[in-house]
Amino acid sequence: MNPLRRRGVMIALAVLALFALGAPASAASRPDRPKPTIVLVHGAWADASSWSDVTGRLQRLGYTVLAAPNPLRGLRSDAAYLSAFLAQRTSGPVVLVGHSYGGAVVTNAAGTDPDVKALVYVNAFAPDEGETVLGLQGGGDPSALFDVVAYPGAPAGDVDLYIKQSVFPQAFAGDLPAATAARLAAEQRPIALSALQEPSGPPAWKTLPSWYLVGTKDGILPPSLQVTMANRAHSHITKVAASHLSMLSRPQAVVDVIVAAAKSVR
Repeated sequence: MNPLRRRGVMIALAVLALFALGAPASAASRPDRPKPTIVLVHGAWADASSWSDVTGRLQRLGYTVLAAPNPLRGLRSDAAYLSAFLAQRTSGPVVLVGHSYGGAVVTNAAGTDPDVKALVYVNAFAPDEGETVLGLQGGGDPSALFDVVAYPGAPAGDVDLYIKQSVFPQAFAGDLPAATAARLAAEQRPIALSALQEPSGPPAWKTLPSWYLVGTKDGILPPSLQVTMANRAHSHITKVAASHLSMLSRPQAVVDVIVAAAKSVR
């Protein structure tokens, strides 16, 4: 190779090297950012095991998943418990998912942690400030729906509420096998009446993007109310023919909504 040509090749290589050092990496060469942690919050008359199928599917997709315990003692105290859980058990971006009453808890807790980047509501309450879960439901005759149990140390007038076992299968789990619904009715965790009467604080959905899965066969939380709350929160809405326990009867649909939220914060 003649000296002039060799010199031209060397200059070209030097320019390419400088460009490679100074230019940002392309989308193809840039490593993926870490996936957000998914934190799942169960509702009343359930526990963290209600997320088991959803948890497994998300883990197989490579997500870190935490199914947080929800004390079901009071909206303010339950939100404070979740805030402490988030602060101590997560790092990096979080997608916070709430089912049923758990939606009210995430609505109140999410604003306390800047790592929470998106909310997902699954057949869930998404109250505005000052609203209560019972108020959103519109009242009704509690004695037709609940069995009442006094608990030690309760504030005056407070009690634990259980869904009547005769009501639970159809109202809560109408699209699950009868044996499964009966087992869930027997295993339900109660919620304090006061938790359902406590006014909600400033809602995180006013400042965070949200996704909402509406169960169109829900016998506990009316689908029309779900749609109203989702529209008010400007949520991305997905409608699924599912009972109140959509994470058990339609787990892949729930996973798809959670993954859509997770991809928005990557």
